Amino acid sequence: MEEPQRARSHTVNTTTSSFAENFSTTSSSFAYDREFLRTLPGLLIVAEIVLGLLVWTLIAGTEYFRVPAFGWVMFVAVFYWVLTVFFLIIYITMTYTRIPQVPWTTVGLCFNGSAFVLYLSAAVVDATSVSSERDSHNFNSWAASSFFAFLVTICYAGNTYFSFIAWRSRTIQ
Repeated sequence: MEEPQRARSHTVNTTTSSFAENFSTTSSSFAYDREFLRTLPGLLIVAEIVLGLLVWTLIAGTEYFRVPAFGWVMFVAVFYWVLTVFFLIIYITMTYTRIPQVPWTTVGLCFNGSAFVLYLSAAVVDATSVSSERDSHNFNSWAASSFFAFLVTICYAGNTYFSFIAWRSRTIQ
């Protein structure tokens, strides 16, 4: 004996969340902040990308696996290089205005602060590892990477300062 089929409702109730509304695009144009690269934090980010690229390519082009400490330097340099490129794209495209749920000033402060601390440790490790390998044919590349690692550390320190100022002015309001 077959059971009779129930009548199905053809009405579908949908609700939209505020999260989904914030991600909906109202125009086909893409926001682009041309002025960001002319600000001091923008210039520091570009310097971090260029100098950070020099740090890890100077090490990667050598036999860095012979000195285990260079593994740490490579990790820090590549990790923060990729994240800095990611943040540059977010700032230039003004994606941070489309995702207001994220506390961008806090994220920027944590990112730049951690990059400063870890890059400082990587630069010190890089410099101490270079001094013990004076007779190696990789010495010049490693010494140059150490120099650029300290320059990147200074750039991240500057961006940490600007992030702290932005975070503090945001929390006081």
